[in-house]
Amino acid sequence: MRFLMLVLADPTLTDADEAPVTIEQWVEESYGAGRATEGDRLRPGGEAKTIRRRKGEVIVSDGPFAEAYELIGGFDVLECETIEEAVELASRHPMASGGVIQLHPAWPLDL
Repeated sequence: MRFLMLVLADPTLTDADEAPVTIEQWVEESYGAGRATEGDRLRPGGEAKTIRRRKGEVIVSDGPFAEAYELIGGFDVLECETIEEAVELASRHPMASGGVIQLHPAWPLDL
């Protein structure tokens, strides 16, 4: 089962727990075991664009969704047998201690 793991910074966090591993260790363990297959950091939110199509018009705004205070800083694609396995893997990511991790199960597009 595939999951999109979003890694978010939480600017309101003042007292982060110590991460169980470094990002280098997490990447080595997760990618080495084939449980994470792809991922990257994202450039600053100010370089992002938000695109909407309304009534035939394309509307492009600078930055991410305006009301979001937790900014997406990166992502990983996980391959896990269950949501529980994905949660366990995500909970070891260093940003689970100093930010926020979101897991989104993929819904395969069968064309």
